[in-house]
Amino acid sequence: MKNSKDSKKAILETKWTVILHPLAAYELQTISADMQARFLHIGEMLVDLGPHRVGLPHIRPLESKLWEMRMTGRDGIARAVYAAVQGAHFAGVACVYKKDADNTTKVN
Repeated sequence: MKNSKDSKKAILETKWTVILHPLAAYELQTISADMQARFLHIGEMLVDLGPHRVGLPHIRPLESKLWEMRMTGRDGIARAVYAAVQGAHFAGVACVYKKDADNTTKVN
């Protein structure tokens, strides 16, 4: 039987990749440059550290295998929704831009 320490170590040492659905890539291109840079920075942290070491304020789990990437910039905030998929991949499925807390618009 495997030691729980070994299992935890294996999870933390897993090399993750971030891939984007073509529609999510298009949505990402429509947000401001500073939020795009933030997205890339968080994506690099996910690849280097994995989701369990990144955590808030950068990412948070939503439900089941869905995660939220949280970006801020001069123009407001944006969120990208990701699915953790088999083989240690995060697949970006949508990007949402919020100008302020009262008005949420989905980027097309």
